[in-house]
Amino acid sequence: MTHDDIDIIGKNVKDMYGTFLGKVIGTITDIDGSIQSVGIDCGSQGLQQIQYEQLVVQNDVVIFIPKWRLDSQRLIREKQLTLRRLKALIDIVSENDDMKADAEIIHEKYKSKLVSLDETESQIKAKLEARLTELDEQTKSAKMLLFDAKVQYKSNEISDTTFETVKSCTTEVIEHVTHETAEIANVKSRIADLELEVQEITAPPQQNIQESAVSYLETSESQQVVQTILPEAPTEPIATPSEPIEAATLPIPESATPSEVSSSFPEPPQQVTPETTKEDNDNDWLARMEAQ
Repeated sequence: MTHDDIDIIGKNVKDMYGTFLGKVIGTITDIDGSIQSVGIDCGSQGLQQIQYEQLVVQNDVVIFIPKWRLDSQRLIREKQLTLRRLKALIDIVSENDDMKADAEIIHEKYKSKLVSLDETESQIKAKLEARLTELDEQTKSAKMLLFDAKVQYKSNEISDTTFETVKSCTTEVIEHVTHETAEIANVKSRIADLELEVQEITAPPQQNIQESAVSYLETSESQQVVQTILPEAPTEPIATPSEPIEAATLPIPESATPSEVSSSFPEPPQQVTPETTKEDNDNDWLARMEAQ
């Protein structure tokens, strides 16, 4: 057995939040002597094999790291490094166009790496959602235990000391679940931010220009259609009414003579016809004024 095996065997195992999980009783090593997995006695849950990479050996205790945390950290680290290299490659090509052909091979390599990371990312997201479901069930169980302890305490079935012990333990479990839930939410937010960066760096730059050009053409075509359907001005003259306009009837005084009565009614205006000229109309009007 290696020195690492001797240091880890017999130590207590706790999670990142200090909850006791079990005790290390042995290890499984590779042919070169490196530790592959660790056997932990978890009491009623039996003997469990934990990957050695999920354990951090300290002086008097071994800290257990969840698998989802290791996988998500590895994904974020690899994706950040790939994005940095892609950006550096784009900067190099923008400064020197002669290197574009040489950089094309490396560019495709990094793009294929992003595709493989997307597949890993979908698997990690599924694990995170499953873990959130487990944590929600644990929160419900802890609250149920605490509520039942309150009922037993009010009915004088348990003492004050027992109730305080239950309250302290359930509160600790709820705090652990709250911390892990917040950490999962933080990991999901970082993964979402990386997705936006990938879309920005891999999206073709001409796409927005083409979309704006298409929208401009559609707008100009619609304006042309509106202009063509506007009504045209009428070319034929508007017909005049055939019936003459009746003059308004004025009141006739009783002492008026027949000549005065006839002069009180204005003569109807002469209808202008194509044969009637403007000078004829003016002469008639002057003659009527002199007669009056």
